[in-house]
Amino acid sequence: MRTTVRKTYKMWLGGQFVRSESGRAYPVRNAQGEFWANAPQASRKDLRDAVQAARSAQPSWAKRTAYNRGQILYRVAEMLETRRAALRDELCAVLGVLPSDADAEIDASIDRWVYYAGWSDKFGAVLSAVNPVAMPMHTFTVPEPMGVVGIACPPEAPLASLSSLLAPAIVSGNTVVALLPEDAPTVGLAFAEVLATADLPAGVVNLLSGSPRELLPHLAAHVGVDALNLCGVTEPERAPLEQAAAETITRLHHSPRLTPDEWHSDIAQGLHWLEPYLEFKTVWHPLGW
Repeated sequence: MRTTVRKTYKMWLGGQFVRSESGRAYPVRNAQGEFWANAPQASRKDLRDAVQAARSAQPSWAKRTAYNRGQILYRVAEMLETRRAALRDELCAVLGVLPSDADAEIDASIDRWVYYAGWSDKFGAVLSAVNPVAMPMHTFTVPEPMGVVGIACPPEAPLASLSSLLAPAIVSGNTVVALLPEDAPTVGLAFAEVLATADLPAGVVNLLSGSPRELLPHLAAHVGVDALNLCGVTEPERAPLEQAAAETITRLHHSPRLTPDEWHSDIAQGLHWLEPYLEFKTVWHPLGW
């Protein structure tokens, strides 16, 4: 009789699979309340390392052509398709859903990456403008990436919601530090194995598991974070995080906390999901005489 080989979950940080530098882990239970796996419990040092990795990767990621970023997002969709069976098993075990429901979530996640891959070289034309001015000047307003984005991920539909939050953030040239839901981090950690084979440069996406109460205050207050999405944070818990973010002039955004069915639908995609991660630069150019 063979020994059961249990999966060892690691965080995705700077393009590498890592355990917490503190050596800590915490138990994750499946839908039946039984032990499923030990997940790494990220420390503040892990968080700082993730922000540093994201900050280092951001300039080169933003300098890539929009078309190339779209190709890489499409590659993520391809790799999701090849990992369907493993992700289906993960979703069924952790969420207790039927295989058909797990397939629906995987389908929605794949579609989300393809959707934003298509927008990669088009959103700039849609959101930019030539501004009318009463002087001999040309003025253009163009979108630019914010920089490093922190995301608190919700537990609902953990794969579809993660894809719906990551893709619009990185397609424009941002990099991301995402804190996975504490009770269901293994789906996101398994998704990291997709990113590892998707041609995504190291540091563009960093996935941490652990305690939001321990990590989110430091993510919100970190001067290296330019934008923060508190989608996975409940309303009563937001106030101190918003105050910490304000002290470092971090842009705050609250993506709607959707139901699983809504995360699977077109409600969870669109240009309005992409715009919060953009800054708009206006250029003034004198006309020739």
